[in-house]
Amino acid sequence: MWKRLIYCLIIIAGVLFFSAIGLDRWISWKTAPYIYEDIQQLPHRQVGVVLGTAKYYRTGVINEYYLYRIQGALNVYNSGKASYLLLSGDNALQSYNEPVTMRRDLIAHGMPAGDIVLDYAGFRTLDSIIRTRKVFDTNDFTIITQRFHCERALFIAMHMGIQAQCYAVPSPKNMFTVRLREVAARLAMLSDLYIMKREPRFLGPQVSIPIRYEVPQGTQGYPAVSPDQLLEIQPKIDTDQQDLLQDMR
Repeated sequence: MWKRLIYCLIIIAGVLFFSAIGLDRWISWKTAPYIYEDIQQLPHRQVGVVLGTAKYYRTGVINEYYLYRIQGALNVYNSGKASYLLLSGDNALQSYNEPVTMRRDLIAHGMPAGDIVLDYAGFRTLDSIIRTRKVFDTNDFTIITQRFHCERALFIAMHMGIQAQCYAVPSPKNMFTVRLREVAARLAMLSDLYIMKREPRFLGPQVSIPIRYEVPQGTQGYPAVSPDQLLEIQPKIDTDQQDLLQDMR
């Protein structure tokens, strides 16, 4: 009896495993036509959306995923492939602000501040993609991130009827654990889209791009979501859990 039970459990585990791998490959295949790695072949779009991640790991080591995304964003802008960059990331804690960090580094590399727009409520990939459409009134844009992340972001866009494309920037060499976590992230994404039918945690008023924002010195750019508001809509994430998610966002 026990042998039969163990045998059945092994079969079920195998079916679930191969189903997860099959869904992962299906998402990659479905989004492949909209991913570009050669900047010269990338069609022009008015807006490039840079998906955020932490600049440093807890150990203080620089995050290469972040470096490649910033360089990719500069390449897209400097090559004339986008007129504006929308920096979408997490700002849930006062000490952790992905959009502002990206903005600071882009300006330090010579990008005009007037061509940068900040999205402080890009908590997840789903939030970033849907908010670009619903809050920033942009339905045809270029996503800038690593290829595995491109595939998940584009699948969300396609499901929502958004005409996005993606510029895939390089990934660090050691990606095995990140790629395994990506399989789990894609299963969670499918649940969000088809079962839970989730929306972004925060939308707010619509503001179209392109537009020049006159921002008083020392204040956040529009659409401004105060740290207090963010803390109300998103519980504080445990530090260790946040480190686990940073590479997958």
